[in-house]
Amino acid sequence: MTDTLNLPVLPLDDVVVLPGMVVPVRLADPEARAAIDAAQASGQDQVLLVPRLDGKYAKAGTLGEIEQIGRLPGGAQAAVIRGTSRVLIGAGTTGPGAALWVGATELHEITDTRSAELAREYKTLMTSVLQRRGAYQVIDSVKQVNDPAELSDLAGYASYLTNEQKSWLVENANVSERLEKLIGWVKDHLAELEVSETIQKDVQEGMEKQQREFLLRQQMAAIRKELAELDGKAESEEEDYRARVEAADLPEHVRKAALAEVDKLERTAEQSPEVGWIRTWLDTVLELPWNERTEDSYDIRDARAVLDADHSGLDDVKERITEYLAVRRRRADRGLGVVGGRRSGAVLALVGPPGVGKTSLGESVARAMGRKFVRVALGGVRDEAEIRGHRRTYVGALPGRIVRAITEAGSMNPVVLLDEIDKVGADYRGDPTAALLEVLDPAQNHTFRDHYLEVELDLSDVVFLATANVLDSIPAPLLDRMELVQLDGYTEDEKVVIARDHLLPRQLERAGLTADEVTIEDSALRLLAGEYTREAGVRQLERGISRVLRKVTARMALGEDTGALTIGAGDLKSYLGSPKFTPESVERTALPGVATGLAVTGAGGDVLFVEASLADKETGPTGVTLTGQLGDVMKESAQIALSYLRSHGAELGLPVGDLAERNAHIHVPAGAVPKDGPSAGVTMTTALASLLSGRPVRSEVAMTGEVSLTGRVLPIGGVKQKLLAAHRAGLTTILIPKRNEPDLEDVPESVLAELTVHPVSDVREVLDLALEPAQVDAHQYAA
Repeated sequence: MTDTLNLPVLPLDDVVVLPGMVVPVRLADPEARAAIDAAQASGQDQVLLVPRLDGKYAKAGTLGEIEQIGRLPGGAQAAVIRGTSRVLIGAGTTGPGAALWVGATELHEITDTRSAELAREYKTLMTSVLQRRGAYQVIDSVKQVNDPAELSDLAGYASYLTNEQKSWLVENANVSERLEKLIGWVKDHLAELEVSETIQKDVQEGMEKQQREFLLRQQMAAIRKELAELDGKAESEEEDYRARVEAADLPEHVRKAALAEVDKLERTAEQSPEVGWIRTWLDTVLELPWNERTEDSYDIRDARAVLDADHSGLDDVKERITEYLAVRRRRADRGLGVVGGRRSGAVLALVGPPGVGKTSLGESVARAMGRKFVRVALGGVRDEAEIRGHRRTYVGALPGRIVRAITEAGSMNPVVLLDEIDKVGADYRGDPTAALLEVLDPAQNHTFRDHYLEVELDLSDVVFLATANVLDSIPAPLLDRMELVQLDGYTEDEKVVIARDHLLPRQLERAGLTADEVTIEDSALRLLAGEYTREAGVRQLERGISRVLRKVTARMALGEDTGALTIGAGDLKSYLGSPKFTPESVERTALPGVATGLAVTGAGGDVLFVEASLADKETGPTGVTLTGQLGDVMKESAQIALSYLRSHGAELGLPVGDLAERNAHIHVPAGAVPKDGPSAGVTMTTALASLLSGRPVRSEVAMTGEVSLTGRVLPIGGVKQKLLAAHRAGLTTILIPKRNEPDLEDVPESVLAELTVHPVSDVREVLDLALEPAQVDAHQYAA
């Protein structure tokens, strides 16, 4: 360090001067004018250039020499000052003029062995920055600077450094430290430049791509225009859509809506996302067969022959389709095809257990009517938009399944099968069954509006066939709009016919066999249907046939069997093992307290056993214990049965005292299957009466019916399915409520011929018919 210098202070608010820099200073500022005047008055021509950042003076400044005082091109006075060295600011002193005088100490530059190496690295980075800016003359000047201190002070001209950073450079006399800082700052600046250049490049490429695309589209439009003059085609895509709409056979209201969308397409910019939405909507509308219809087959005999050839049994459905065709033919003959804008469509609900042919029946109906067939699977659908379509404002919007089915069919009068309508669910996205109300209402569906299309669609000529396993899960308003056709299952004879005429040929083909190679006798099919499968439909029966034929094919491949094989009833055990469903009512009802009941499940009719027992006296509470996963209605039936026997047991000759003193336990196997409904009331009453009387229930008897507190047997549902189940189980005597006697008309005559059905109206009749004659003392079994 040198001796202290007394210098006038020239504060700088917007610039930081480093040694080696030459800067002009305007003298319009009073402080600057006072500092220059004071320096000239002292005869030194030196001032102290101090950065003033945010109103505060820095700790160090730069010693500046006044080289020239003159006027700028605008006429304002200015002084040209050259920075020479770093100066540490000391205490204030006195001096001539109005300027602030301070004592200052000149700082010497501190260099070390790293300074030269750091200077070379910094010079390389500075050259890179200047090359990016195209300042090649400045590059030459920088390359001529070899002194590390002088090189670091060139940073005063860097526009990317802040005044705070430059002020730190003024205060620090260590050259290596300054160069290290500068290298870090320059690298950060280079990274920013690279990011900025990348963004600018992407933007430039995007703009060039848009300009190129715009130019190409203009050229394409010009080419199409020229071609249009030659071959008469549309000049643009918009005009192409306009021509397609005008040429299409559309209803008037649809044509207006489509032309409005074409007008909108012509006014919309090509880059707008709405262009894609409009095109998709127009394509959807133009694909719909607005005025396409297939001619119905009005040959009623041929239609019935097709139905009979495809399905055995199912007379109710066949009669209903035949009636529909006959009425439609009569309306067409008398010019009544369209009345009030509505055509004569139909909505049928085919309800029955799995495997009875509901889905395949839809294809047969379409073939019999000469119509297109399309299937809509509704199982698991929980979104209302799946039926009515999405609003066009949503991304990826589509029309609903009904509109898509019409498009797929290619005609406005197809047979649409709504499969598994009872499996439709509801959640926060709406209730699809509610959306089906308009679709399946013959009074409304001629003006059906899909949310995506937003134009009226006539569905009144569509034949809708809905399939379901159970009715409980279908809302009542929807069920009210459909004509119910119940498919209650097949008799054993019908199953044999179906297996012989339909299932066996199909499975022979799938197994790669012919009828000459393998023959399955009717007796084997009957045993397979009766004891290897117990179902309302024929799906498990077909799987059994398939399993037999697979084993035959495998044995032929192994050389164990040869061609012309005949499989009889006695051969099934070698292919399928022992039967799984042998009659067991004789064993189950051998003891008093067990009665055979009939029930209806989602899989058709079924046989269930009700077991009753009495606990020993003075063991546990009195009352009734119920097990077997019984629902509330079934539990109430058990309470009613117990109450009836307590109040009327004496009349029936039963020891009712035991019911008052001992706990009654009623169990309905199988315990893992939930059960509910009132139709087991008479079965529970009979089981308890059998237990108290010691008289077993006759093994060939099954019963169904609701019981009241007065002993009346009330009507129930599913009589046909229950009788078919009893027939499959080998039961021969059936007790049903008297008021269900008309339902026997629906039961096949072949089944009724093998059953003895007793309509009963009172529990006394049930007990007289169901219980074995008394042989022992009644208390023997109850005790």
